[in-house]
Amino acid sequence: MAAFFFQSNASRTTGSISGQREAMAEDQIRARGVRNERVVEAMLQVPRHLFVPTELRAHAYEDKPLEIGEGQTISQPYVVALMTELARLDRGDTVLEIGTGSGYQSAVLARLARRVYSIEIVPTLAAAAAERLRTMASTTSRCKPAMATKDGRSSRRLLRSS
Repeated sequence: MAAFFFQSNASRTTGSISGQREAMAEDQIRARGVRNERVVEAMLQVPRHLFVPTELRAHAYEDKPLEIGEGQTISQPYVVALMTELARLDRGDTVLEIGTGSGYQSAVLARLARRVYSIEIVPTLAAAAAERLRTMASTTSRCKPAMATKDGRSSRRLLRSS
């Protein structure tokens, strides 16, 4: 299980990545009807390219899911935005996410809710997500991640970092 607490005033990056994020927000998210500006702003703040494998970063803001390893994908940006909007989160909410994957959805949710707990069954994905979120937190927000991976069949803790 991963617990993340973000309090962020993250600024957008500059350059072509920023332009790609802006285009993603306009062409994929707003154009398809996502109207919650907090959700759109969270999507703009989270650097999706850091949540995909290096060889796929050029495609990070495209309208498609991308492979992240272990047979898993990061959802396309619109799907992340739509699910987040439908959750109708308030700043004081606590969220439980099942399936951390790359950690991208967790990072988006953490900009909207007080606390996000995320569970991942695949140890390699959990470790990579925890490291990404820890790195992102050190540069863009205050975060206190704690990640544990459980297999769902026992209460034995397989990985823990704080």
